[in-house]
Formats: sequence, structure tokens, C-alpha cells
Amino acid sequence: MSIKKNYLYSVIYQIFNILIPLITAPYISRVLGAEGIGTVSYAHSIALYFGMFGMLGLNNYGNRTIAANRNDKNNVSKIFWNIYTLQVITTLTMLIAYIIFVSVFFKENKVIAYLQILYLISTVLDINWFFFGMEQFKITVSRSILIKIISFFLILIFVNRESDGWIYTLITTVSMLASQLLIWPFLIGKIHFVKPRAKDIISHMMPNIILFIPVITISLYKVMDKVMLGTLSDMVQVGLYENSLKIINVPMGVIMALGNVMLPRMSSMYAKGEVAESKIIIRKSMQFSMFLAFAMSFGLAGIADNFAPIFFGKGFQKTGSLIQLLSITVVFISWANVIRTQYLIPNNKERVYIKSVIIGAVTNIIINLLLIPRYGATGAAIGTIFAEALVTISQSTMISNEFKFSIYINDSFPFLISGLLMFLVVKFIGVFYGNSIYVLVIQILIGAIIYFASCSIILSKAKKINLKELIINIKINHKKQ
Repeated sequence: MSIKKNYLYSVIYQIFNILIPLITAPYISRVLGAEGIGTVSYAHSIALYFGMFGMLGLNNYGNRTIAANRNDKNNVSKIFWNIYTLQVITTLTMLIAYIIFVSVFFKENKVIAYLQILYLISTVLDINWFFFGMEQFKITVSRSILIKIISFFLILIFVNRESDGWIYTLITTVSMLASQLLIWPFLIGKIHFVKPRAKDIISHMMPNIILFIPVITISLYKVMDKVMLGTLSDMVQVGLYENSLKIINVPMGVIMALGNVMLPRMSSMYAKGEVAESKIIIRKSMQFSMFLAFAMSFGLAGIADNFAPIFFGKGFQKTGSLIQLLSITVVFISWANVIRTQYLIPNNKERVYIKSVIIGAVTNIIINLLLIPRYGATGAAIGTIFAEALVTISQSTMISNEFKFSIYINDSFPFLISGLLMFLVVKFIGVFYGNSIYVLVIQILIGAIIYFASCSIILSKAKKINLKELIINIKINHKKQ
């Protein structure tokens, strides 16, 4: 299958991953309430950690190893069964550990916690890495989308009361399990059975552990926030924080898409020694990323207070202030994403990336311990802001001898000014005209007009960046993939 088609399937998959939770969020928020959402999110976050320790770095390692050998069916079969045997051992171990953990430490909401066992069983059966390695994205994506659509309608039909948190958990975990079960029949004909050998199984262990380091480190400030909130505060705070993350994940999906598209091209350019040309593209990519990031960051911050209660319902007003706080992370993550996907990874500088996320993770945990007991979800949001900021700053600092980041900051200044202007106007409209869906629509429309107009005026006077040309150049670079 062509790269173009695989990329299309990947984009569709990412869109569904963002849209389905976003579409269900208003309904679930009104039915379960902040505490109900927090209870489910807390239990799943804990199960997620057991699942991560079970899978280790298998998603990346399995993908890479299968891809390197996919033209040899005998070798692929041998590799698959040895890697999968390792996966069964590690995931079953974590499944047993989770059951013991819930039995000992969960005093309340044990039903919801035990239902997460279905999710952990799905990790035992997860062989998506094989099909990604074989570049057969259509199989995994089409099946996943079908399951997500079915689960969406099941949620609307069966989750009707505040006490239906266990039903919601059952639907989501069964859908995860079904998604993994349905992919196994597609394995027929692609490999044959080869008896695993202990020596071969062990040989795959260390590479998995190495690739697991960035996975678990990033999770410390992506998932641990919710676990610490549930432990140090209460489930209401977890629910409020969970919903704010769902909104922040929307612009993140857009930003990450740029990195996914540009990474293979940059890897190819560095392999050919086209260093000067690659730096030109990185600068263009950074300009485009900052253009989007400041628009989405200040835009979300401006409409957050009006948007949150309209979208999520009563009891979620505080989610608006959380979105305002977390919106600044869009800028930091966008900047770091360009550096990571267009320079660090293509140049095999993963150590810089790992060091930076460790700094962010440690910072986040310390701030969470200090602020969550007193400030709840607000404390967790502050911790995330500092973590993402330090990741970005540390990455930039560690490669500052290779890039003049003052140029990038100077390029971003017009977007910062335009974003601030848009924020002030949009915020004033919300405060002056009050909370309603009509005001929200007006805020979005006027905000977009002000941002684009301001960017065009400032950039034309500065005569440094042509906005239209910048967008066209990015599109051309995408097509060359």
C-alpha cells in the first residue's frame, strides 16, 4: 500500500480518536457529572499504567522489527511469535498485579476498577504493532473506527443515569477488547506458527526496555496528573481536569499531524546530507506551527469561560479556567514538536529528547505534590504548564549551538501580538454580553477575523513572512511526502 494511502488512514484514525471523545463529552458530562467522570478517569489512569508496564516499548519495537524483515515470511513469523510471547508474559504479569492492587488498595468504586481488567486483557491481545510494521494500516484503522462508532451509539442508548458509570466503563473496555479480538483473523496467511525459544524471547527484552523509557517518562505528566488528583484531592477535580484535557487535545491533534507528516521527509534529507535545506524547512515549519499555536492557544483562552458551561453543562464552570491555563501549553508543545520530529529524531538524538522529558516529569510531580492538595485541578494544570515549558526550554538549550533560536522567537513575535489582541477582544465580548451559544459563535468569528487580519498587517509591514506563501510552502512540503 502507498505511503499516501497509509497517511490518509492514519489521519482519519487520529481524527476519530479526537472527535469521538469530544462528541460524547457533553452527553457524558451531563449524565455522570464531574464526580462520575472523575471516578472512571481515575480508575482507567491506574489501569493504563499497568498496561504500559505490560506493553513496555513493544508498539515501537515490534513495529520497527517487523518492518525491517517484512519481505521474509519465515523470519517475520519467527520474530512475531517470539515478540508476542514476551508480550503475553509481561502483560499477564501486569494483569495479575493489577487484580491484586485493586483488591488491596481500592476501597470504593471496585466494580469500575475491576471492569478495567477487560482493558488489560486487550493489551494481552494487542498485535497492532505487527500490522503497522507490515504497513497494513487499513486493517487496523477501519476496524478501530467501526468499533468506536458502535460504542458511541451504545453509550447514548445505555448510559442514562448518574449511577451508570459502570455501564460506561463496561462499554469502553469491551470495545477495546473487541477491537483487539477482531484483528486476529487477519493474521491468517501472513505468518505461520514458529515455536518460540527462550533465548530469542530474552533477546527482545532489553531493546523494549530502552524504548519504554520515554513512554513511561512522558506518562508521568500526561497520565499521572489524574492519578495524583484522585489520590491527593477528589474525583470531582479529576472530572474537571479530564474534560479540560479533552479540549486541549483538539489543537494538539492538529499540531502533531504536522510533525507526523514532516518526520519522514526530514529523515530522508538528513540521510542525504541536505543539512542547509533542512534548516530552511524547519524554520518554515516553526513559523507555520507558531501561527497555528498562538491562534488556538489565545483563541481557546478567550472563549473558555463561555464555552465550558455550554459544552459540558452545569457544574463544569471551573473547566473554563483550567482550559485557559492549559491553553498556553499548546505553544510550548508546538515548538517542542517541531524540534523533536524535524531534528532530534531524524538525527538520532533521542537522548536530548529523553533528558528533556525527564526534567519535565520530575518538575510536574514536585509541583503536583505541592499544589494539588490545596488547589486541586488548578495545581495539576500549573504543574503541566511548568513541565511543558521546561521540556521546550531544555530541548532548545541543549541544541542551541546548532540553531539560532532568537530568529525563531523573532519570527513568532507577530503571532504573539495578534494572539494577545484577539484574546482581549474575544474576552471582552464574553464578559460584556454574557454566557450564551450566540455570543460564543460571535466570539469565534470575530476572533478569527482579528487574528488573521492582524497577522497579515503586521507581517506585511515587517516584510519578513508572507502568510499566504508560508501556508502554500507547507502544503507543498506535505505533498512531497
